[in-house]
Amino acid sequence: MTYPVTLELLKTHSLPSLVQEELERMILDGRLVPGEQLREIPLAALLGVSRGPIREAFRALEEKGLVMVVKNCGVYVRTLDIEEADQIYEVRLVLERLIGEKVTRRIDEQGLQSLRETVSGMRDAVEDGDVTRYTGLNIAFHDTLARLTGNLKLHATYARLVGELSLFRRQTYVHDEQSLAISFSEHQTILNAIVERRAGEAGRLLQKHASDSQRRLHRALSS
Repeated sequence: MTYPVTLELLKTHSLPSLVQEELERMILDGRLVPGEQLREIPLAALLGVSRGPIREAFRALEEKGLVMVVKNCGVYVRTLDIEEADQIYEVRLVLERLIGEKVTRRIDEQGLQSLRETVSGMRDAVEDGDVTRYTGLNIAFHDTLARLTGNLKLHATYARLVGELSLFRRQTYVHDEQSLAISFSEHQTILNAIVERRAGEAGRLLQKHASDSQRRLHRALSS
């Protein structure tokens, strides 16, 4: 199976960035699992590219915390232990409140419409029980919030933290079927607070959402 890259995509994206996006999707979708070795030749054949873009994609994914390079051994999907996850959540909880407050004060109608469309897609994914689609939309929702704060450093820091935690995210939903519905309800409530320009409430809800997510992760890993 190959993944042909269209000329239209290449007009706006470099080949390594397209390869990186596809490998990232494969990790987040669970097609490449934590601890699995990533081999250049099979992946190059799968994606229909040379080994060069694969190597560049590996470097980018290492910077995002999704893979680790072991000297003289190769590249592996990163394995994150619960202690590391808790440390990440400790930082994320602070950032979530800041993001909620900042984005609520500056978001425009175009940004609100983007969030509404994302949440609508999340509702459909919950109804279909589509964990893969829900996971992608969940990440997109939070990334949009961080981006729309207008603070590039905040967005970059947040994206790195969430990228690392996403190594666990699908596992949480798979082990707890009710997590999808609960997560969706929380996102809808957050969106309502943003639409109504309740900045303090949006920040509090986002912080609580992250804290609840941390507890769901602990439950899933202990089951």
